[in-house]
Amino acid sequence: MTIEIINTSHHALPEYQTEHAAAMDARAFLDEPLVLKPLERAAVPTGLFLAIPSGYEMQVRSRSGLSLKHGIVCINSPGTIDADYRGELKILVANLSNDPYEIKDGDRIAQLVVSKCERVQWQVVTKLDETERSHGGLGSTGR
Repeated sequence: MTIEIINTSHHALPEYQTEHAAAMDARAFLDEPLVLKPLERAAVPTGLFLAIPSGYEMQVRSRSGLSLKHGIVCINSPGTIDADYRGELKILVANLSNDPYEIKDGDRIAQLVVSKCERVQWQVVTKLDETERSHGGLGSTGR
């Protein structure tokens, strides 16, 4: 699929790092480093503007290594970029560690996944079909 993109940063476009990667890395586009204190949040600019095709979304997810090693996560992960949004892609991050973390220009800070979206039409009913699980909720399937 093809997605129109404007790149106002000086970084390469997001790209897949391996042949079978599901996600592309997004990079920070900063004039100066951003220091996130413990439990602090920020919207990190990327310099990217997208035209996602109708019927699709772009999901923004945490990078696993950044999360594990430094506690830097996308706070609404997965975040959704809708097909009709044309503003700058900003990555919402938080520092869940006990130490300050410095994000520098060009750092890979999130993963981007393009996903097909189905639109639903609700059908109001008075009863749902029964399943083996039925009303079993959190922890009901055991180990």
